[in-house]
Amino acid sequence: MATTPAPEVCFEDEPQAAAVARGVGRLFFRHDCMSLCEVSLGNGRRADIMALDAKGRITIVEIKVSRADLLGDAKWPDYLDYCDYFYWAVPAGFDLEPFKREDFRPDCCGLIVADAYDAAIGRPAPERKLAASRRRAETLRFARRAAARLLALDDPSLTGLD
Repeated sequence: MATTPAPEVCFEDEPQAAAVARGVGRLFFRHDCMSLCEVSLGNGRRADIMALDAKGRITIVEIKVSRADLLGDAKWPDYLDYCDYFYWAVPAGFDLEPFKREDFRPDCCGLIVADAYDAAIGRPAPERKLAASRRRAETLRFARRAAARLLALDDPSLTGLD
């Protein structure tokens, strides 16, 4: 009897980020929103989590597990043109004060607090309508990436498809 290899672990070298990603994935799944970790975008950036809901809306989540990582991140605005919703996700106990600052754009960024078992939305992200051509391109990229990852589970020799 053949065995199926274990699925790829998100953030394998970062256990706290992996725990947050797992909790966010569970939250999204309950809301019929399917997610993938570590997703390359059309601009060359890599989103920590990208999710697609039943209406085709795209959510990007940037995980932060330390204050230094948060304050040193200048690239996150590059994600805004690739999603309808943008969220920060942090572990329980994280200092939430920086997310109130104008440079972290509370007007367009939501906030999720998560652990390995669950997550909660602390501040909903307002919808920012993605351009139709960008939505189509990113939805196709998402579907192809998900299919490639699924194929690699059945045949680990299929690498480089992501």
